[in-house]
Amino acid sequence: MPRHSRGFDTQAAFDHLSRRDRKLGAWMKKLGPIERDPRWRKPFDPVDALARAILYQQLSGKAAATIVGRVETAIGSNRFHCDTLAKIDDAGLRACGVSGNKTLALRDLAAREARGEIPDLRRMSTMDNDAIIASLTHIRGIGRWTVEMMLMFRLGRPDVLPVDDLGVRKGAQLVDKLDEMLKPKELLERGERWGPYRTYASLYLWRIADTGVKAKEPTKRSQE
Repeated sequence: MPRHSRGFDTQAAFDHLSRRDRKLGAWMKKLGPIERDPRWRKPFDPVDALARAILYQQLSGKAAATIVGRVETAIGSNRFHCDTLAKIDDAGLRACGVSGNKTLALRDLAAREARGEIPDLRRMSTMDNDAIIASLTHIRGIGRWTVEMMLMFRLGRPDVLPVDDLGVRKGAQLVDKLDEMLKPKELLERGERWGPYRTYASLYLWRIADTGVKAKEPTKRSQE
């Protein structure tokens, strides 16, 4: 069974994309290289990462971090999994600022972990992107985009293109100087030339989108 390494050669990705797409390549040269993400080398617990992704949904980074800190204090741990989440009841989660829908999502995640349904990091190393997405999107509150962020920022998979992400779509619009953003299906077709480094292309599209709106700070994504 093939194994998937975490991370990829960013210089090779830079060179490949610069050759394959002159429009994107011009932006890349202007913005400079994006270095290897140090998180690719760090171990992590997929259940903990998914729990944090749930808690961060639809909140500013500061507000979400406050709620996460309250829950960590309440459970006496900085790791979220079925055993630690069992230490707090639903009323306790509400007191920490966790919504009802997010509470249900955390409970579903914990129950599925307890049943052995969530692949661990070692198991994920033998699964391709689509298999990981299929194994996790049945969890309440976890959609394709959330898993794609894990694939990109935690697992360092080189060829992920989150076509539903508005920042990626906006970046592509600026690269091609279009009047409107590409639809997800159109972006998927446009991104064919970026393979096998569509993750690296996406990192640039986010930066390009941030540049386009003159953002004071880069937009934060799930798993960052």
